[in-house]
Amino acid sequence: MVEKNCKKLSTSFEENIRYMNEILPVSESFDIIRRNIMIGGKASVFYYIDGFIKDEVMLKIMDSFLSVSETDMPEDAEGFIQNMVPYVEIDLAENYDQVIRNVLSGPAALFIDGYKECIILDCRTYPSRSVDEPDKDKSLRGSRDGFVETIVFNTALMRRRIRDPHLIMEMTEAGQSSRTDIAICYMSDRVDKALLDNLKKRIDNLQLDDLRMNQQSLAEALFKRKWFNPFPKFKYTERPDTAAACLLEGKVVILVDNSPSAMILPTSVLDMIEEANDYYFPTITGVYLKVTRSLITIATVFFTPLYLLFMQNQEWLPEAFEFVAVRDTVNIPLIFQFLLLEISIDGLRLAAMNTPTMLSTPLSVIAGIVMGEFSVQSGWFNSEVMLYMAFVAVANYTQPNFELGYALKFMRLMLLILTALFDIYGFIAGCILVLCFLAFNKTLSGRNYLNVKLN
Repeated sequence: MVEKNCKKLSTSFEENIRYMNEILPVSESFDIIRRNIMIGGKASVFYYIDGFIKDEVMLKIMDSFLSVSETDMPEDAEGFIQNMVPYVEIDLAENYDQVIRNVLSGPAALFIDGYKECIILDCRTYPSRSVDEPDKDKSLRGSRDGFVETIVFNTALMRRRIRDPHLIMEMTEAGQSSRTDIAICYMSDRVDKALLDNLKKRIDNLQLDDLRMNQQSLAEALFKRKWFNPFPKFKYTERPDTAAACLLEGKVVILVDNSPSAMILPTSVLDMIEEANDYYFPTITGVYLKVTRSLITIATVFFTPLYLLFMQNQEWLPEAFEFVAVRDTVNIPLIFQFLLLEISIDGLRLAAMNTPTMLSTPLSVIAGIVMGEFSVQSGWFNSEVMLYMAFVAVANYTQPNFELGYALKFMRLMLLILTALFDIYGFIAGCILVLCFLAFNKTLSGRNYLNVKLN
């Protein structure tokens, strides 16, 4: 861990090198490189991280330095970078904290005997994957690129779509140990100034040692959620076109280094359930898709609790719907069947995530047979319960927000338990609680999911 130290650089070259060697574990860490070199007859030292530096660029820079004569050497570092450094991304650091932070972030630090500042050469490159379309947030007709773990690539993907000088991307950092880069992106002529100021103040006042889980750690630190309200406070997307559209609507986009998704705020329940496909089709098609997704999302919450309620009060069923009643012998109460299937579906989902690709298809077939026909024949589950839970499991994937999907699942479980315990009164109480969770889920903007201002 590097402690924050704003101590100014010494005018003594030897003192600066001695301090850097004490702070940076040059002898212990093989990837922290110290490179001694003579530039214009003056002793000079490079510090950089192996793996972050573009070798070809460093080779050309060092080659140009070796050709500098003593008579060509400027008197100060400012003159040196103006006349002797054939590179575009360069800066001067005046204290040790700036130097160490830059070295550990990737740029190279150059100390030259006789200069009181350190020269920072930003010729870094990060290991990264290609900007392929994300698996979770796909579009039928939209662009096929997606955010990656490198923050500079992500800002470039949005800048490519918005060529407007009002697009501001402010860089800051959080975490005393991790020093994680955070980019706050907004349109200066459209953003909510109060929300932006509140967000900046919260980030500046963060007292964190690290953002070990990157984006999620930042979200938890920015807004302390109530543990009993599972609805997410932020919208997330891995699509740069979606993030760019939100910027043009006046929203704020937060990018965290090492995270392949963007945080968007403010948000509402309608923002949570929309996706890019709604805008890549004609208006009537997009409206139909959004309405259908909204209705299915509501159905995933209330479908099985309503079925349980009617099975507990079969005299309420109209004659036209008597066929939905359970005809087979019920060996296990319906509430326990629903709860067991809820847990089983999550178990299958977790198993699918950790199953090697070559085994996923045969294991899916086996799981489908066991969870389907055999489980009904064994008497553990009734076929009607299996059918309705299958609908709920598939319908959950109609909306793209993973966190919202689990929040709706918890609401459904609450409704099932209350309905089983208190019948119609429990169902009504559960519906009121669901509305309360939505209405009182305060977000960072001070508004709830229904876009109503909360005090």
